Amino acid sequence: MPDRSARTAYSKVSVKSQTVLPVEVREHLAIGPGDRLRYRITPDGIRIDKAPLDGEDPFVAFTEWAGPIDDEDYADL
Repeated sequence: MPDRSARTAYSKVSVKSQTVLPVEVREHLAIGPGDRLRYRITPDGIRIDKAPLDGEDPFVAFTEWAGPIDDEDYADL
């Protein structure tokens, strides 16, 4: 039996593989500009949620290395 509490929202993917998150999704996840999303690939599909502040990125603590010069210097790593 389908979950009657589930809601559905749609968006299109652009030629640059970008999409706009529907307002229902942004409100449900409490996200806004600058927030990070996490995509978890499971056997049942893709789960999208707001990335935790500490994140799974081991370099998240090194914000002093988060500039355009650093991006260029470390691009080939």
